Amino acid sequence: MSTEEVKQKNGALNVVLWLVVLVLIAAVPVINSVYADESLLYRVMGALVIAIIACAIAVQTSQGAAFWHIAKGARTEVRRVVWPTQDERNKATLMVVAVVAFMAVVLWGLDAIFGALAQWLLG
Repeated sequence: MSTEEVKQKNGALNVVLWLVVLVLIAAVPVINSVYADESLLYRVMGALVIAIIACAIAVQTSQGAAFWHIAKGARTEVRRVVWPTQDERNKATLMVVAVVAFMAVVLWGLDAIFGALAQWLLG
C-alpha cells in the first residue's frame, strides 16, 4: 500500500467515525424525549455515557488524536507554570486596585476640567 492509499483509507475511516459521533450526539435529545417519563438522573447518566462513548470514538480519528496530543501538552505546560505565592498575589491585586483608583481620579478630574472649559466656551 502506498502512502496515498493509507491516507485515503484513514480519511474514509475518519469520515465514518465522525458520522458515528454525530449520530450518537443527535441521538441524545431523541432518547431524552422518548424516555421523558424516566427519572432525570437516569436520562442524564445515559447522556453522559453516550457523550463518553462519542468522545472515545472521536479520539480515534486523526483530528481527535491531534486534539488529544495538544491537550496533553497543554496540561504539561500548566504543570510547569510557577504560580505566584499568596503574598505576591495580594500585592499585585492591591497594585491593580491602586492604579485603577488613581486613573479614575485622574479621568474624573480631566472630565471636570474639560466640562468646565466646554461650558465656558459655549457659554
